[in-house]
Amino acid sequence: MDIHALTIHALHELLARREVSAVEATRAVLARIEALDDRIRAFITVAPEQALEQAEAADHRLARGEAGPLCGVPVSIKDVLCTRGLRTTCGSRILESFIPPYDATVVEKLRQAGAVVVGKVAMDEFAMGSSTENCAYGASRNPWNTEMVCGGSSGGSAASVAADECFASLGSDTGGSIRQPASLCGVVGLKPTYGRVSRYGLVAFASSLDQVGPFTKDITDAALVLQAISGYDRRDSTSVNRPVPDYSAALTEGLAEGLAGLRLGIPKEYFGAGIDPEVRDLVLRGVETLRQAGAETVEVSLPHTDYCVAAYYLIAPAEASSNLARYDGVKYGFRDSGAATLMEMYRNTRSKGFGPEVKRRILIGTYALSSGYYDAYYKKASQVRTLIAEDFRRALSQCDALVSPVSPTPAWRLGAKSDDPLAMYMTDILTLSANLAGIPGMSVPCGFTTAGLPVGLQIQGGHFQEETLLKIGYNLEQRLGIAGRRPELR
Repeated sequence: MDIHALTIHALHELLARREVSAVEATRAVLARIEALDDRIRAFITVAPEQALEQAEAADHRLARGEAGPLCGVPVSIKDVLCTRGLRTTCGSRILESFIPPYDATVVEKLRQAGAVVVGKVAMDEFAMGSSTENCAYGASRNPWNTEMVCGGSSGGSAASVAADECFASLGSDTGGSIRQPASLCGVVGLKPTYGRVSRYGLVAFASSLDQVGPFTKDITDAALVLQAISGYDRRDSTSVNRPVPDYSAALTEGLAEGLAGLRLGIPKEYFGAGIDPEVRDLVLRGVETLRQAGAETVEVSLPHTDYCVAAYYLIAPAEASSNLARYDGVKYGFRDSGAATLMEMYRNTRSKGFGPEVKRRILIGTYALSSGYYDAYYKKASQVRTLIAEDFRRALSQCDALVSPVSPTPAWRLGAKSDDPLAMYMTDILTLSANLAGIPGMSVPCGFTTAGLPVGLQIQGGHFQEETLLKIGYNLEQRLGIAGRRPELR
């Protein structure tokens, strides 16, 4: 039995029956990382000693019968989430030696559930990118074809799950950074409603857009991880004090009922020019599968879609410009020690510590917020954001959820878009709007191209409607029967 290939729920059954130990599961994952990660490059930091200590503690809990579904389950964490005693770099040289003194709330919750953190995974520097090629420690590879990108910015999270180097991962989604790499790597990725999951301990890129969510091998596992990390956190002023439903119950009830009575909206703007024909066909086959499960479909319009990239790439860099001002060489992280003056130290630290994409976005954001340009750029982008949110409100008043492609294309070759920032930014055109509106979105595998690359179907819903998304995704997954298909890696 290949333990590393199991889902969380399958592993939990073995752990509960004591047929497998948490230490055995952790050793299996660590061996998988050692065997594969020189090719996949999903991990920035692996912590085998800490992981095995956590696994031993999990085995004690399992022996006492105190364990929940995540106890003893090895997971990876995007390197943008603080982990006590474990290096957190944000994929940047400026934080190369930073070791946080505390855990992010979501990491704390996973530890309380008994999950085993095996390491920190790669990402575009400070979550700025769509391919993980902006990572200062090297680009992660797509497990389905290592010549292709794995998506971003949470590419290491998606690649680590797809390659069975962990059972689940936590990522962050600012403009599609969970859903897009999940689609490109053939795993499930869920961005919750803004405020559903605490952002405390998440190193900020754009504070009004960032949200933490899970990557998993199937929908059942997504429900389990979302259950564990959701809930109010008084340490996060944007956290919403709202009861957390039983997400797993929504799955079992959902399959028995099918999707009868549910209406799914098809945004016409998401199927137009620029969508790869194979992606369009696979997503439409997925939509047909949902119809067969009993759902009704209706065409809806999101008329301000054409403006979402422009609005996002003003709002996000503006917030990043403010958030990244703290990295100045004074408090923590890299400092240029050869400078003769304080101002020279500031300049040299940021020049040497930040990569080109981070510098580009800081410049864009600072310009957009500057005197004389604020009204023309940032204020106007904020007004467009309101219009985009209103588009979703109107569309979702006609249906229960929206279904569409996640990415306009399957994974592309490494380096193909690196020299064209605009082409890279456009790869997120179908995911950005959900972050601007604060609604939940999920990517579910719906098929493979003729080249063997996975494609995801995106499901978006109203605020705090994660149960509906999971129910729809579970029905799709069960009827397509491709959830267990994994890349051939040896």
